[in-house]
Amino acid sequence: GMSAVNKSVEDGAAFSSKVIRIVFVVLLLDLLGFTLILPLLPSILDHYAQTEDGVYQSLQSVVDWFRQAVGIPLEKKYNSVLFGGLIGSLFSLLQFLSSPVTGALSDRHGRRPLLILTTLGLMSSYAVWAVSRSFSMFLLFRVIGGICKGNVSLCTAIVADLPCPKARNRGMAMIGIAFSVGFTVGPLMGAYFAIGSRTTGNVFYQTPALLALAFSAADLLFIWLMLPETLPKDIKVSSSGCGDSSDLLSPLSLFHFAAVSRTKDPPSRDRMQALRVLGLVYFCYLFLFSGLEFTLSFLTHQRFQFTSMQQGKMFFFIGVIMALIQGGYARRIKPGSHIKAVRMAIITLIPAFILIGLSWNVTMLYIGLALYSFAAAIVVPCLSTLVSDHGSAHQKGTVMGILRSLGALARALGPVVSSSVYWIAGAQACFLITSASFVIPLTLLNIARRLKEE
Repeated sequence: GMSAVNKSVEDGAAFSSKVIRIVFVVLLLDLLGFTLILPLLPSILDHYAQTEDGVYQSLQSVVDWFRQAVGIPLEKKYNSVLFGGLIGSLFSLLQFLSSPVTGALSDRHGRRPLLILTTLGLMSSYAVWAVSRSFSMFLLFRVIGGICKGNVSLCTAIVADLPCPKARNRGMAMIGIAFSVGFTVGPLMGAYFAIGSRTTGNVFYQTPALLALAFSAADLLFIWLMLPETLPKDIKVSSSGCGDSSDLLSPLSLFHFAAVSRTKDPPSRDRMQALRVLGLVYFCYLFLFSGLEFTLSFLTHQRFQFTSMQQGKMFFFIGVIMALIQGGYARRIKPGSHIKAVRMAIITLIPAFILIGLSWNVTMLYIGLALYSFAAAIVVPCLSTLVSDHGSAHQKGTVMGILRSLGALARALGPVVSSSVYWIAGAQACFLITSASFVIPLTLLNIARRLKEE
């Protein structure tokens, strides 16, 4: 009778809440290990600069070429920012290649086995890093890490598996919070170890590397013991021919979400159209956003002479605001009002970047940053929720994998373009041009809204 139906709905809700909590812990452990390294990058690069490492020299020559091409002054601080950016872009490119593949594999074999596999991969990468004495080993660590970073898209796929739209929205917001907290607490821990290890005379990244290893080991154990399989049992799909690997690797097919439309029961043409437009919004937004995020450290160093401590405080400020907005507001956005929320957030970014670009004092910078954090907290979780609605139950991994992949491509390209504009045309021009460019994702968003309403 009725009570049985209610019972199953309640069970479903309880299950969803449990899964969301587990995904939050899984991602947080993962991100803490990953972000520990961020504040250490400059000193790690300095450390390798003194060795005669061929791989280091060749990457350095790429950095030098770029620096001269766009006219960046020869300054140690900028060199390490650019070098970090180059490694970051490399990392994102690998993620761009691996996300759709891990996603599609998880549609076939389940989320759990793939999450266990990627976490094992990350563990091995931290182990490589802990013993790495050479830059090539350090790079290998980043490469393995980049390929195994598919676990973020796996976590979004797990949330996309949840039956109720409200739960999916809450889950995407919690993933956002895990990011905000991870990127706030992780670097602080890393910086603390960087300071502490100078006194021990040990290779300074040994402790953080072992800590990152411990985090991923704890993560593996937690996944193994706690995470249920969320891919519905009856529909683990059999492989659909050989056409699918190119659909998952060619950028053009990814923008078309070809892997989703070429299946036994593809979504309707309108739904596919809407999915493609949302994918483009996500790409354009992250392309513009990640570019400006990257040039922030140039701007604050150049204009306000920020020390790395002040820079750390700034990113801490951003992370705390994002976590609060995601926990307080983004988590409660009602199904149906996501496009409106994304639109409002992107519109907020326009004054945010104008304020940051023109900021003639630190107060103005921080007002801009507050608006920036508010917007950044909303866009990705909301777009993820909108996209998770697309595709059949056995395509969620592929859909979310492709979305994350487009985001990774945007993050690989954005900083290159943005820092070129920054150094060729100046900080103000860079921030003003970009804030004007947000009209593009806004226009696309209106198209998506019309497609949704039809």
